[in-house]
Amino acid sequence: MPRAATGRPRVEDRQVVNGMVYKIRTGISWRDLPERYGSWQTVYTRFRRYALDGVFTRALQQIQARADAAGGVDWLVQIDSTIVRAHQRAAVTGRKGGSTGRTNRNDHALGRSRGGLTTKIHLACDGKGRPLAILLTPGQRHDSICARPVLERIRVPRTSQGRPRCRPDQVVADKAYSSRSFRAYLRRRGIACTIPEKDDQQRHRHNRGRHGGRPPAFDRQIYRRRNVVERCFNQLKGFRGIATRYDKTAASYESAVSLASFLLWARSV
Repeated sequence: MPRAATGRPRVEDRQVVNGMVYKIRTGISWRDLPERYGSWQTVYTRFRRYALDGVFTRALQQIQARADAAGGVDWLVQIDSTIVRAHQRAAVTGRKGGSTGRTNRNDHALGRSRGGLTTKIHLACDGKGRPLAILLTPGQRHDSICARPVLERIRVPRTSQGRPRCRPDQVVADKAYSSRSFRAYLRRRGIACTIPEKDDQQRHRHNRGRHGGRPPAFDRQIYRRRNVVERCFNQLKGFRGIATRYDKTAASYESAVSLASFLLWARSV
C-alpha cells in the first residue's frame, strides 16, 4: 500500500481496506459505513486515491503472478460479458441521450438503452473461474468489438526475470465472438479457440460452395466448460456494489471490480 511521507497519524491499512470491502459487499453509501472502520471520509479518500493510482489492479496482478509461479493458473481462458444496471447516483453522462456508439472519454462506461443506464463488464477468466482481465464499456457496446481489448489486458507478471505472460493457451467464447477478424487475430498470436459459428455465417459459407472454405474447428467437450465464466460473474455479483453500479466514475467502479476479483483469488490460493 502506498504511504505518505508526512501528515497526520495514519489509520491502519487493514481497517480501511476492510471498510472498502464492506462497502462493496453491501452496496451502502460511504456515509453509512459503520464506525468500526473509522471515518468514512478517510476510507473514501483512500479508496479514490487507490483507484486513480491503480493499486488494486497491481495487487490483482501480483496474486495472479504468485499463482502462476506455483502452476495454479489454468490457461484455458474464457471470455464473456455481463450488463450491470447503474443506479441513479451513477448518472453522470451529462446529456439526455446518453453516450453514443462512438468512444467518449467522458461517458464513464455508461450507456443508455431500454433498461436505462447500464455498464457492461467484459471479463477474461482462467479455467478455474478466477478473473484475469477486466474491461468496462457502455452497456450497448457489442461483445465482438471488445474481445481483442479484453484479451490484451491479460498481463500476469513473472515472479522471477522475464516478460509478463499475456497469451493464453486457448480461448473459449460464445457465438457473439464469432467473427473472421477475431479468429484471424487469435491465429496470428498462436492461440487456439473454441467458438461456435453463427447460423448466418454457416449459411453464407454453404451458399458459396467450395469457395466458402472449411468450417472452423470446434470441440464440444471443451465448450462445455464455458459455464465457468458464468459462475465467475455469479460470484462477482454476490457483491451488491458490483451487481448494481453506484460509483459515478469508471475508475472507481473498475477498482471495485478489481478488489472483488482480488478477493476471489485470495480464497483459492
